[in-house]
Amino acid sequence: MAFPTHIVAVGGIVEDEQGNILLVKTRDGGWVFPGGQVEVGENLMDALCREIKEESGIDTTVSHLIGVYSNTGIHKWYDGVTEVPTKLMLDFVCKPVGGQLSISDETTDSGWVSKEKVLDFIAAPAIRTRFQVYLDFDGATAYMEYVSKPEFEIKHRTGISPR
Repeated sequence: MAFPTHIVAVGGIVEDEQGNILLVKTRDGGWVFPGGQVEVGENLMDALCREIKEESGIDTTVSHLIGVYSNTGIHKWYDGVTEVPTKLMLDFVCKPVGGQLSISDETTDSGWVSKEKVLDFIAAPAIRTRFQVYLDFDGATAYMEYVSKPEFEIKHRTGISPR
């Protein structure tokens, strides 16, 4: 039996006081809310604040967890050889506390978009689905299993009610 390996990633839905959402345009995947992989020895909150700052220039605080997602599809990485392991993603609501909009090695644009128009920007089905969880959030943390390749498919979905 192989030793289990997962990629752990965090996503931040950053909403300002006017109800706008922070989006970044990636070099290879279009518009998304910021986030990325947690590095070895890094806690989730630090990883999320670091990723948001790196991708958008915005400083944030993390508020609360809204969704836990497993991408259990096995597919090849960009090199066409390496298999991408199961990816565990945790999405949090964040608040901006400073910084200036900017871009990075990973992003070509960043900006604030009204909450009602965000889905007009996001094309990736998994990101759209995860943002919809934010829009529908009622205090119950969502859990979803999906595969993104060859086509996006939700395998399991549930809400985890607060105590």
